[in-house]
Amino acid sequence: MDMSRRTVIAGAAAVGVAAATAGTARAASRQPVRELFGTLADGTKVHRWSLENGGTRLKVLSYGGIVQSLEIPDRHGRHANVSLGYDNLADYVAGTTFFGATIGRYGNRIAKGRFTLDGKAHQLSVNDGENSLHGGARGFDTRVWDVEGFTAGPDVGLHLYYTSVDGEMGYPGTLRTKVTFTLTRHGDWRIDYEATTDRPTVVNLTNHTYYNLAGEGSGGIHDHELTLRAARYTPTDAGLIPTGELARVAGTPFDFRRAKAVGRDIRDGHPQLVTAKGFDHNFVLDKGVTARPEHIATLRDPRSGRTLKIATDQPGVQFYSGNFLDGSLVGTSGRTYRQGDGLCLETQHFPDSPNQPSFPSTVLRPGQTYRTTTIHTFGV
Repeated sequence: MDMSRRTVIAGAAAVGVAAATAGTARAASRQPVRELFGTLADGTKVHRWSLENGGTRLKVLSYGGIVQSLEIPDRHGRHANVSLGYDNLADYVAGTTFFGATIGRYGNRIAKGRFTLDGKAHQLSVNDGENSLHGGARGFDTRVWDVEGFTAGPDVGLHLYYTSVDGEMGYPGTLRTKVTFTLTRHGDWRIDYEATTDRPTVVNLTNHTYYNLAGEGSGGIHDHELTLRAARYTPTDAGLIPTGELARVAGTPFDFRRAKAVGRDIRDGHPQLVTAKGFDHNFVLDKGVTARPEHIATLRDPRSGRTLKIATDQPGVQFYSGNFLDGSLVGTSGRTYRQGDGLCLETQHFPDSPNQPSFPSTVLRPGQTYRTTTIHTFGV
């Protein structure tokens, strides 16, 4: 063999080894990583799982299925954590803000914590004035979930499992819940919810991440531009319970059908904004319930260029503008959170649906499987 050919073969072999090594390194970097985050008072260990794929970095706690950190790049490729949260377990345990939490059994409010199903009345845990909020005083956000990491082709993710026993927080039936967080090769964050029950019950699962696309602790989100594909919303009473009306957004501060700065109308004297101290309302998505996720919202931060697009199969989304952040909480950056420092876009069935016959049903029966999917796509 002449020297030139031997050199070519040797070079090709080296390239092959390098490529294989790089591929192995990439595969290894996509493996979920688990570390101890803290220990509860009863000795239960809480772990933090780290995922990275497609430029997105996600950290999730076994406590509450909480998104503790979500890092995405800006227009210059610089990563920042765009989710509000804490750097320690104690603050999550003591907190009442639901930062990043997996919410269940029932996301949002149920009036007076009561509903009737198949002729039987049920009294739930009341934790928001006279109402039940996000599953009650000890909802899914306070439970330690069983977590398994996985890789599937180019994707990486976590399976989270929790079984809610019959009567927990007043809900009927034993509910077996599985929530899957997936980071795709494109950096999308997908959430798939599944649940089954052994008795008729109501279910409305969601995620309660607070977003600030400029970066957690960087200040307010009033300059973020929001688009919602919703021509109607559900007005509320003084307790933030829907009145049953599906009101038109046209001509009101609730019209986000075209991109609009969150803060443009937030200080308008509209009675609904006065009651909620900002936006804290369910928007009725034009598409309704769909078989597959469809795009329903776009959020953009003009400073960083970061964008978030949300697709869901659910009929509603709760837009909450961080109205009750009061400066008493210190976030992961060591900076305090004040009113409007983050916002939530919680895909869902409508609040108080068990008591509103005209709203889409949230009833789950034995033999049925509750399934819903929400996809978050990040860009610049």
